[in-house]
Amino acid sequence: MSSVLRPPSSAQEPTEATEFRPISSHLAITPPVSVVIPAMNEAENLPYVFKTLPEWIHEVVLVDGNSTDDTVEVARELWPEVKVVEQRGKGKGDALITGFEACTGDIIVMVDADGSADGGEIVSYVSALVSGADFAKGSRFANGGGTDDMTFIRKLGNRALCAVVNRKFGARYTDLCYGYNAFWRHCLDKIELDCTGFEVETLMNIRVVKAGLKVQEIPSHEYLRIHGASNLRAVRDGLRVLKVILEERSNRRELRRQERRSPVLGSVRGEVS
Repeated sequence: MSSVLRPPSSAQEPTEATEFRPISSHLAITPPVSVVIPAMNEAENLPYVFKTLPEWIHEVVLVDGNSTDDTVEVARELWPEVKVVEQRGKGKGDALITGFEACTGDIIVMVDADGSADGGEIVSYVSALVSGADFAKGSRFANGGGTDDMTFIRKLGNRALCAVVNRKFGARYTDLCYGYNAFWRHCLDKIELDCTGFEVETLMNIRVVKAGLKVQEIPSHEYLRIHGASNLRAVRDGLRVLKVILEERSNRRELRRQERRSPVLGSVRGEVS
């Protein structure tokens, strides 16, 4: 007998006409899954990325950052139904926000276009979400995870920044700066993303905690970029991540001060949480 994974009560319940998407001989899901892939000049890597994507996903949204190679053409050849969205701004954060807006699925998965992520892991993320989590966060340092693409300095920086976020926001993360994540689309209304660069992952991780959303870490293995060079710069982007952490901490303190000054605001926030 097949088992069926349904979305939690916070998501819309499926109707009789809902399409069931078989994942294996004993597992099927009802919520449609959208995969967002921000890409700029990744034509050589896309064959590896699309090869690992499960056939049962609802849609692939490719956000093209004004590529000068055949990124769009290759994507359409590999996945004829791919939804291509042109990025008007700059930066990974801007690309992801653009992609999220174009998604029609109930579940959204973020996947990099450099071949470092294994699309076969998507089932683990989706399973966590339909089992009750709001946000499934990939971790290279959780038991079962790993990375082939981090220097000692980057690991040290990631660990230090992760420790700061855990201490200041009450999180329990083992990895902070990783872009392989999945979440219910309704979460976007609670985290209100407003940054454009690589720090977008950190911002998401902080705001899901501040919003009181249920987070589950998913062990993930990060592979080496297959072709081309990364735009990531450890020092520059590390400082941008630190800036986000400090700004979010400052905003949290200001909100607490407002709550103390306004009993009504504090009681309303308590009812919401």
